[in-house]
Amino acid sequence: MSVVSAVIPAWMEGARVADAVRAARAVADEVIVSDGGSTDGTAERARDAGARVVTAPKGRGPQLHAGAMAAAGDVLLFLHADVALERGARGAIDRALTDPAVVGGNFFLRFEPDVGWARVFTVANDLRRRALRIYYGDSALFVRRAVYHALGGFRALPIMEDYEFIRRLERAGRTAYLRDVAARASARRFERRPLRTLAVWAAVQSLYSLGAPPARLARLYEDAR
Repeated sequence: MSVVSAVIPAWMEGARVADAVRAARAVADEVIVSDGGSTDGTAERARDAGARVVTAPKGRGPQLHAGAMAAAGDVLLFLHADVALERGARGAIDRALTDPAVVGGNFFLRFEPDVGWARVFTVANDLRRRALRIYYGDSALFVRRAVYHALGGFRALPIMEDYEFIRRLERAGRTAYLRDVAARASARRFERRPLRTLAVWAAVQSLYSLGAPPARLARLYEDAR
């Protein structure tokens, strides 16, 4: 059985980080919270909940990489602070990685509460993953530690750091899409303006694929939120 280290990037997540750590501890042997300089008690509450805390420059790319570099496990599991894996996730990871050709993978992503626009986004993400092999870090990305280091890890991009890494991961070998166990994510990022968020996500993905600089895309994404 693999030793799994969960890495949670966090910034100003004091209200939810303890729950995130407790959920991650049900899946992982080690939980690392990579804090980007929060001033709301995020680091202290993460430690109290049982996580190891490291600090990094604010930004998902640098924070994810700092957490990965501190991890001891041979499998790295990257979780957002508003994402929790369902029961059975650890077994699903172990089964997927019994195949030496599998370098990593992700989970079916379910937005909650599972009604209205959240359900639309859930279905859209599933179709996109299966048809286009496009997915992001919010779907609980996992990767063999040796593969992560061989690929150079996450880069310090202002946006799309997860997708950029995933493209390299997809070229490195086979990835597993675990659809029997869900990563449950909060719908907080789009619940106020779902149509605008959907349009911006599509625009950012398309423009990035056409070579638009991540710094410019980050301004567009921030405007949508």
